[in-house]
Amino acid sequence: MVNSPALVVLAAGMGSRYGGLKQMDPMGPNGETVLDYSVFDAIRAGFSKVIFVIREDFAEAFQNTVGAKFADQIEVAYAFQKLDDLPEAYAVPEGREKPWGTSHAILAARYEIDRPFAVINADDFYGTNAYQKAANFLTTEHSNSTKARYALVGYQIVNTLSDHGAVNRGICQIENGLLKGVEEVVEIARKDDSQIEGRGLDGNACLVDENVVVSMNLWAFPVSFLTELMDHFIKFLAERGTESKSECYIPTVVDDLVNGGIADCHVLETSSSWFGVTYPEDKPHVVQSIAVLIQNGDYPTPLA
Repeated sequence: MVNSPALVVLAAGMGSRYGGLKQMDPMGPNGETVLDYSVFDAIRAGFSKVIFVIREDFAEAFQNTVGAKFADQIEVAYAFQKLDDLPEAYAVPEGREKPWGTSHAILAARYEIDRPFAVINADDFYGTNAYQKAANFLTTEHSNSTKARYALVGYQIVNTLSDHGAVNRGICQIENGLLKGVEEVVEIARKDDSQIEGRGLDGNACLVDENVVVSMNLWAFPVSFLTELMDHFIKFLAERGTESKSECYIPTVVDDLVNGGIADCHVLETSSSWFGVTYPEDKPHVVQSIAVLIQNGDYPTPLA
């Protein structure tokens, strides 16, 4: 089933804000984690391989607690994101402890990625429809295209807001179904009059339409993206590799490739709601949301 896609799960940065390993925190009624639901959704959408990008220091705990659950349902692989996994001629600058960002995390899995793939954050709940949209995109032939074809699964902002305070979101600028740019808006929250308000990076307050589409970092790429990604990462290292906290992000790479005429990035709008566990206070909302989905028949219980 090499024509069926792989799922790359970015889990190396887990736990820094929330305390502990978020992907091991039970959210479902039988101890299921958010990641359990993500892999379940991916399997039923037709994904045939899952690659967990993790830190080597919690590899054993992760494999025993998370990975082992899926070994008889889908091909499971692991990749370690290491600070010193750099192209020749580059070295870790003195004092650098921070990982190199989400682009580097994908590159950590380069030896395991052997088919078209989607990328997700390990601690985010994306919903069944989102995985179906990504899988359909990755398994559809488009041989007449002269550009590389990437995709971003986009969410209506109203389906991504938190009841526990303001959030930051990347608002998609879309033209004929293609991504033209992402505008970062911070401190987004629903006000007392039910309007959604945020603040642009210029510091000015702005109203946000509840139907705008935002990125929650669920991407879909062909294998050829790895070559472009490595080229971009080398350029990044040449320009900023001596800094102690610089990071190379997936949206920046995609933006450069789109603007350079190398790729088109399709926006696949999903009806799914997104849930995230950024802070401990978010957990009850996620638990309740999953309970409602189970009640509606979206998931079996227990999950597997």
